[in-house]
Amino acid sequence: MFTEKKNLKLGIIAILGFFIYYFLSIYTNFSIPCPFYTLTGFYCPGCGITRLLFSLIHFDFYQAFRYNPLVFILLILSMIYWLFKLVLKKFNINLVIPDFVWYILLFIVIIYGIMRNIPFFSYLIPTEL
Repeated sequence: MFTEKKNLKLGIIAILGFFIYYFLSIYTNFSIPCPFYTLTGFYCPGCGITRLLFSLIHFDFYQAFRYNPLVFILLILSMIYWLFKLVLKKFNINLVIPDFVWYILLFIVIIYGIMRNIPFFSYLIPTEL
C-alpha cells in the first residue's frame, strides 16, 4: 500500500519529468509519438494528452479541451475529488470511490476511444485550430 510520502514523491517525480519533457520538446522539437496511433492509425482515448498539458501550462483552457475533452474533464473531476478528500480527512472521514464507478469510467473511456475514430465525431480528434 502506498503511503502519503510515497505518493508525494511519485507526484514530484512525475511533475519534474513532465517539465523536463516540456522543455526538451520546446528547445529540441523532441516528442514521443503515440505508439497506438503509430501502429494502428487510430486515435486512442489518450491521444492529445501531452498537448493538453502543454496548453494548460500556458493557461489556454479552450485549446486544452480541444486536444482531449475527456481527459480535460477527468482532470477537473479528479482535482475536485482530491480537494474533497483533503478536506474530509481533517474530519477523519475517508472518501472511497465505489468499484462500479471505475467500471462506468472504463466503459466511458472505451466508448470515447471508439467515437473519436468515427468520421461523424471528427471534432474529437486532437488537432490544432
